[in-house]
Amino acid sequence: MEFIKKVIRKIKDGMLQEMFEETKWMYTYAKKYKFQIFFYIILGIMTTVMGLASSVGSKYLIDAVTGQDKGNIALIAIFIVAMGLFSIGINAVTTMISARINIRVNNEIQAEVYDKILVADWISMKEFHSGDLLNRLNGDVNTVASSILSWIPSLITRSVQFVGILAIILYYDPTMAVIALASAPVMLIVSKTLMKKMRDYNKRMRQVSSEVMSFNEESFQNIQSVKAFDLVEFFSNRLRNVQQNYKDVFLDYNKFSVYTSSFMSVVGMFVAYACFGWGVYRLWTGHITFGTMTLFVQLSGQLSSSFKSLVSLVPSAISATTSAGRIMEFFKIKNESKLEEEKVKSIQNNTQGKGLSVELDDVEFSYDATKTVFKNANVVANPGEIVALVGPSGEGKTTMVRLLLGLINAKDGQAIIKDINGVRCKISSATRRFFAYVPQGNTIFSGTIADNMRMVKPDATDAEIVEALKAACAYDFVKKLPDNINSKVGERGGGFSEGQAQRISIARALLRQSPILLLDEATSALDVATEREVLRNIMNMGYARTCIVTTHRPSVLTMCDRVYRIDSGVVCDIGEEEVEQLVRDF
Repeated sequence: MEFIKKVIRKIKDGMLQEMFEETKWMYTYAKKYKFQIFFYIILGIMTTVMGLASSVGSKYLIDAVTGQDKGNIALIAIFIVAMGLFSIGINAVTTMISARINIRVNNEIQAEVYDKILVADWISMKEFHSGDLLNRLNGDVNTVASSILSWIPSLITRSVQFVGILAIILYYDPTMAVIALASAPVMLIVSKTLMKKMRDYNKRMRQVSSEVMSFNEESFQNIQSVKAFDLVEFFSNRLRNVQQNYKDVFLDYNKFSVYTSSFMSVVGMFVAYACFGWGVYRLWTGHITFGTMTLFVQLSGQLSSSFKSLVSLVPSAISATTSAGRIMEFFKIKNESKLEEEKVKSIQNNTQGKGLSVELDDVEFSYDATKTVFKNANVVANPGEIVALVGPSGEGKTTMVRLLLGLINAKDGQAIIKDINGVRCKISSATRRFFAYVPQGNTIFSGTIADNMRMVKPDATDAEIVEALKAACAYDFVKKLPDNINSKVGERGGGFSEGQAQRISIARALLRQSPILLLDEATSALDVATEREVLRNIMNMGYARTCIVTTHRPSVLTMCDRVYRIDSGVVCDIGEEEVEQLVRDF
């Protein structure tokens, strides 16, 4: 009882507790495939039993050949061959089963992690680099998926093999079994130290692997800037520094693995020599036959190998639980807040096409306690209006857009949308369905122009797509392309200028026909005449729309119904004279 209590205390302590929780999480996926895994285990046990039977058969075959035992040589030989063929067949079946389960589990975990990333709290997810996300989504998920199928079945089948071999050796010579188990106490003594070091190394390897992937992913995303600033050599040298860090950690881990493996090999070698020596002595003294000697040589090696295989499950378990822990970090992040969902549904059903107002009442927001982005902010935007947000860079225009999209939430005050019936609803991720958004920069995906457009409206007709492109002043260049709206687009809008990519993005937002349109510096790459034409087209599409734009260029401010300046944490409505002054100063 004291021993059991000690084991429980160990499990509850630190690393083992973490591994226990991570293993429980992995089990939630394993139990979904319990019947397939059970069948896989049965096949593994059958293969093990056939291997042991074949070894015993070889003993009787040799004894029959040497005349030390009477037996049907042909029958024994057929039995051995049959066991071998059955084993090959079962291995083929288990390989196919494992492939099926592995890909299913991998896809299931990957999809759940991907979905979690998409709905997780936006600020919390900003702590992860996109390269690290990719590494966890692919590398860590693959490690976990492989282990869910292989670890428990391997533990059971190898345990069966170990017990089976030990039982056979005990039957023929108990002393040989004791010698063969000599390495077990050594492994138990060093296991605690090995487990801690292995887990530390696994965590370090995962981290540096993410660093390499993050660097590559980020540099490829910004390859145009790398070339433009003539930074090819600089980034090439940075890659080598990142690689050197990875190399140092990898070689350190490799050295530890080599030392550990060499130590265990030496222990195993002495055990194997001791077993062989004992077998030779027993054969010399006439206590065993040549067949039994052959069986001992086979089984002693297999017993040592089986025990070593059981021990080798520890590193794979540590690797799997380490990866599981990295994946579980996502599931600990809270989801985006969805507020007043019933009101959101009511507004959606009762006010389609009739427009929505946006109101911010004494709203305060700060990313942390050190700096308030804005305080006591009051903003109103109604259907049929263009409302502008202006101000110096970094003072809160984009933060305001994030607040409207429900990516972040007000620390104080109220941010609401209001329908024509006066129904008010708090802004959150649930109200995002009422918004169409065109952000800064290039947001075009690879595929065709039509593919990009239909992301927001899958059932859109070609005519609807063309109409939206015309409204965004994009169809003039699209119609000149070889395949019109079905022309291919490269990654991040490759093949188009920034202005063309911006107009396609605007067209995509217009196709959605959302009651509120957010343009975050979305016309910055357009000339003034095109910018004004696009805004006029947007408001003349015959759809009740509230348009909110952030801009550094005051050229369109004269078209706006209201202009709000965000500066030094203050949001204020500026009058016509100030707007005219901004236009003159531009």
